[in-house]
Amino acid sequence: MKIYAIRHSSVNVKPGICYGQTDVDVAESFYEEQKRLSQELAQVSFDAVWSSPLLRCRKLAESLFPNKAIHFDSRLKELNFGDWEMLPWDEIYAQPEGKDWMDNYQILPTKNGESYSEMVARVSTIFNEIKNENAENIAIVAHAGVIRILKSVIDNRPISELFENFKPAYASCTVFEINEHD
Repeated sequence: MKIYAIRHSSVNVKPGICYGQTDVDVAESFYEEQKRLSQELAQVSFDAVWSSPLLRCRKLAESLFPNKAIHFDSRLKELNFGDWEMLPWDEIYAQPEGKDWMDNYQILPTKNGESYSEMVARVSTIFNEIKNENAENIAIVAHAGVIRILKSVIDNRPISELFENFKPAYASCTVFEINEHD
């Protein structure tokens, strides 16, 4: 089985803003990015399509797979940053609890939000369901955080390693080969 983890396209948010689970819209570059991805995936026949329900993923999934039933699942959402949603990262980091979280993000929850361990648990749950499907090729349209967690789970690597070395670009596709025994 192959899982094609597709990151949503660029968003209509100023750089440096934390937007996590805020339902932000896509940027003006959406159609250009969608067209490039569509060409990249044109030769693949997908058995199933899963997507985060957030608008930036929904729009991309529906435009890439107009004739497919899409499974929208909230477990594929980005991290819930709680009170920090839509704040500049610099402002978050300037707060003592923001700096503390950034130094300990693997164990601490965001302010009135979610912890990475909670996110890992929800993404792992849906991954286990998806990998048990009888399918050759599955598309998952999601967020950078979700794709990092998928890579961490599939490759059995610590998430901290991936935050420094694995940064899925907007409108990019990461392909994972899943063996029966994974």
